[in-house]
This record gives sequence, structure tokens and C-alpha cells, in this order.
Amino acid sequence: MSKIIAIDYGLKRIGVAISDESRVLAFGLDTVSVSDIIPFLTQIVNKEHIDVFVIGKPLQKDNTQSEIENEILRFIKKLKLIFPQIVIERYDERFTSLIAKKTIIESGINKKKRADKKLVDKISATLILQSFLEKK
Repeated sequence: MSKIIAIDYGLKRIGVAISDESRVLAFGLDTVSVSDIIPFLTQIVNKEHIDVFVIGKPLQKDNTQSEIENEILRFIKKLKLIFPQIVIERYDERFTSLIAKKTIIESGINKKKRADKKLVDKISATLILQSFLEKK
């Protein structure tokens, strides 16, 4: 069976997570700079059997689009050109960063590591993917 990649898109960094082959569990892969995301995804797609990208959809509390949505749509357009064989799905990512920060604090990670925003992005991508997998 194939795996799913989840992407938590940010203006500077992108959190990436991957599912297991049975599509039950999500695992954080890495946090990558925006400029490095396409080579990073290309490497994963060449190594693993990926057939779905799940990209977070950042909605406001009132269900309106977030300011970053236009950047995400440009990114999706680029992904469709580079990986036309991979289905792209969107998933509501409201509160994932907040939940990720809370999870990090509760895990007992020291204050210095908690300040690392890369960790929040990777955990956010994992939360997006795990929620997506549980809904399917």
C-alpha cells in the first residue's frame, strides 16, 4: 500500500509528516525551508510510494480564509505541475500549532528545545495527518 505525506505550509518553514503503509499512523519527518521543499519532496516521492499530499487549510475561527491561503494555493499549483500523479487533498488545520505547542510543553522537553519553531511545524504536520487518517 502507499503512504501519505502531510504538509503544514508556512512562509519560512514547512512541516512534513508521513503515514505508515497501512495509513493508520502519522510520523513527523522534518521541517524544511520553503526554498528546499520541492527537492525534499522529490527525494521522498522517489524513495517511497506516495499517492496523496494532504495540505493544511488554515481557516480562521469564523471559517474565513487565512492570509497565507494565496501562498498555499500557489504552492499547490507548483506541486500539481511537478507531481501530477499525486492527489492533493486539503485538511482543516485550525489549532494544530496551538495543540503542537501544548503537546511539546506536556512532553517535558526542555525550554531551549521548546523554543525551536521547527519542532512545532513538524508536530503540526503530524497532527494534520493523524486527524486526516482518523477521518478516513
